[in-house]
Amino acid sequence: MTQASTPRAQELYESFAPLCDPATYTPEACERIAATVAEIQRLKRERNAVILAHNYQRPEIFEVADFIGDSLELAQKATTVEADVIVFCGVHFMAETAKILNPTRTVLLPDLRAGCSLADSVAPDALADRKEELLRVHPDLQVVCYVNTTAAVKAVCDVCCTSANAVKIVEALPSNNILFVPDENLAAFVQQNTKKNIIAWNGNCYVHHQITPEEIGRVRKYLPHVKVLVHPECRPDVLALADAVLSTSGMIRYAKESPANEFLVVTECGLSDRLLLELPEKRFYKSCKLCAYMKMITLDDTLAALREMRYPIELDEDVRRGAERALRRMLELTA
Repeated sequence: MTQASTPRAQELYESFAPLCDPATYTPEACERIAATVAEIQRLKRERNAVILAHNYQRPEIFEVADFIGDSLELAQKATTVEADVIVFCGVHFMAETAKILNPTRTVLLPDLRAGCSLADSVAPDALADRKEELLRVHPDLQVVCYVNTTAAVKAVCDVCCTSANAVKIVEALPSNNILFVPDENLAAFVQQNTKKNIIAWNGNCYVHHQITPEEIGRVRKYLPHVKVLVHPECRPDVLALADAVLSTSGMIRYAKESPANEFLVVTECGLSDRLLLELPEKRFYKSCKLCAYMKMITLDDTLAALREMRYPIELDEDVRRGAERALRRMLELTA
């Protein structure tokens, strides 16, 4: 086999080996990745830019990221970065969140097609109508929206939440009746962990919703000792099979701290890749699906975003302020 010829490319080739994807991360591909990474790093310095990347991104994106995390961590990081430019390697609502919290900074999304089917399941006008209708029945109603929503939807809500803090946010609110938008599976998980009345919106993440108990059962049949880590966007019958129900960053912490060595990771496949790279001494099995939207973000498009300053996120100021209020309240309640 031809070996990657430069030291950096050779490092990448060796570091990607735990992914067991030799057809993608060939020595030649690692040469190209190394060259692109070097150019991105140069442009980051030139533009005074930082790159924030979600846990579901491609492995090569992690090579240029200044920070990798889940929705809550990235929302918090977006309030503290010192840079003129934020390149968000994630989906559109995440880049919007960064812009909401950093209105004077340039926020770039490498590919505008990177949307979210869950975010698309709720429109601001429909939510406003449903809120008004429920307030007539439940005067104390509070609207909690998952961060996986557009800025316009966040502006209609009382407070945002993430999968990591949804239960904590609901419990902290001075209300017994909660309209939870838009993920019905996360709403069901919250309902299992609170005595409050959770009214769920009819939406779900297609990536998590299509994971079935049978898939987990097949793995457990051959690996009865495996620790099953499940994201709360999965269906209730899948959550029932979990050793732990956790956000993506919660899964990373659990895997690092657990004495166990074998894990079944039940979420989008990008997280398994990150765990394989960071904890090569442990084994991670996949009961996961690819998010087509997350995988639209590529290293080449990240380079183009910095080189051409494309595609900047723009928000109506009234919408931005309304969304910021809901996000700031979340950050206050989780401080």
